[in-house]
Amino acid sequence: MAPKKKTRSMSPEHKAALAEGRTQGRAVRLYLKALDANKPKRGRKRTPDSITKRLDRIATELKTAEALKRLQLTQEQLDLNAELAATQTKVDLSALEKDFVASAAAYAARKGISYSAFRTVGVAPAVLRAAGISRGA
Repeated sequence: MAPKKKTRSMSPEHKAALAEGRTQGRAVRLYLKALDANKPKRGRKRTPDSITKRLDRIATELKTAEALKRLQLTQEQLDLNAELAATQTKVDLSALEKDFVASAAAYAARKGISYSAFRTVGVAPAVLRAAGISRGA
């Protein structure tokens, strides 16, 4: 007869701690991703009007363009349409920020993440203060 294998089971407290860690990590990750996606770009800002004007010029140029130029203009047209669609959608950071504020201090303490690390990746000082993360911690 084969020896019996011991089955291990986690305590409810351990399961709850793992779930809390996943929740905190998710809140921090989603907020940082949203900050990254909405980071201001360098240079002159494009307006929806300027994008529309360029799209009109591309449409005119496409009529007489050679094959390679038509390919490049088509790609630019696709890029500009995507950029125009992105300007139409606004990301609401307030809900993500609320979750971040609720989770960040415990997450940072558990993972050993400093105030400076959060600031380096773009988290505003006011948000860190609301989360209870200070420079001296």
